[in-house]
Amino acid sequence: MVTTETDSLPTPKLLVGLGNPGKKYERTRHNIGFEVIDALAKVWSIQLAENKRFQGIAGETRSASGERLILLKPATYMNRSGQSVRSLVDWYKLTPNDVLVIYDDMDLPIGKLRLRLSGSAGGHNGMKSIISHLGTQDFPRLRLGISRVDNSGNQANQAVVGHVLGKFAPDERKVMDAAIRLAEEAIEFSLRKGIERAMSLYNGRKAEV
Repeated sequence: MVTTETDSLPTPKLLVGLGNPGKKYERTRHNIGFEVIDALAKVWSIQLAENKRFQGIAGETRSASGERLILLKPATYMNRSGQSVRSLVDWYKLTPNDVLVIYDDMDLPIGKLRLRLSGSAGGHNGMKSIISHLGTQDFPRLRLGISRVDNSGNQANQAVVGHVLGKFAPDERKVMDAAIRLAEEAIEFSLRKGIERAMSLYNGRKAEV
C-alpha cells in the first residue's frame, strides 16, 4: 500500500515506464523507464504480470485513501507505446492528467531529473506515440538524463540509436542506479503532494554517488 496524504492537488493514478521488451534490451539506456517501474514495484510489493488487454506488464495497489494506483510497462516496443497506454486509460476511464510517463532523455546530463506537466515529445519515439494516441501533449512526465553520444550534436542517427540501445558504462551505471532511487523519491512525493510541488523540489537535481 502506498502512503498518501490528503491534498487538493491532483496526483498520478497511472505510472508508465517506457522501454523495449525482451532480454536484449534489459538495462539499456532506452529502458530506464522500465527500471524505475520495476524499482517501484519492488518497494511497494506490487506483483507485475503480463496483461494482454493492456498490451503490457502491469500491476496495481491502493493508496491509504483507497485510490487505485497502476504501474505499466508497455510491451508494444517503444514506437507503439501509446497503444498500451491508451488501452489502459480507456479501460479505467482515466484522463491524460492522471498519467505520469517516465522515460530517458538524451538532452539532460546523465542522472539528472526533470518533471513537467506537459510538453512536446522532444524526438522521443515513445512519447510521440503516447501523444498521438492520447490526442494531447498535456500530461505529466518525468525524464531521466542519459546524456548524448557527442555533445557537438553532429552525431549520425545510427550513432544515436546505438547509444540509446546500448548499456551504461560502469561509472554511468552507478549514477543511474542513484537516479532511479531519486526518481522513486520524486514519484512518492508527487503522490503525496502533487506533481507541481515535486517539480519545485526535484527539478534540476542530479543523482549523486
